[in-house]
Amino acid sequence: MKKEVNILIAEDDMGHAALIRKNLVRSGITNSIIHFKDGQEILDFLFKTGGKPHRESGISYLLLLDIRMPKVDGVEVLRRLKEDKELKKIPVIMITTTDDPREVEKCHEFGCSNYITKPVDYEKFVESIKKLGYFLMVVEIPAINGGAN
Repeated sequence: MKKEVNILIAEDDMGHAALIRKNLVRSGITNSIIHFKDGQEILDFLFKTGGKPHRESGISYLLLLDIRMPKVDGVEVLRRLKEDKELKKIPVIMITTTDDPREVEKCHEFGCSNYITKPVDYEKFVESIKKLGYFLMVVEIPAINGGAN
């Protein structure tokens, strides 16, 4: 039996976050989806800091991470995750409006699993998220235990 994967969305644009969630659901995703509005919120959740909800041990997570966010940007969130021996197992898909090759390369150097450019065209963006949803239905993601305490 396939293990449930919790989808984490770190996206400061509420419209983009809602669009991502809606189209993942449309593609058949029934997984839990948790939204974070800035880089510090997702770090607090994953590293179990601050007074907000925290990740649970033994659960699989996948992170959809915007690059341009307040407080802590997505590249820094990615760098910190991939430096942690347990959290580095979390697949991170960067979602951003830029297709700057240097930024793409930096994200891959830090260990992102994939990089999706938000098309300015609404229909292309919707189609990209639906394809991501189909991908999430078949991919195997490891559970995260302990670490980062």
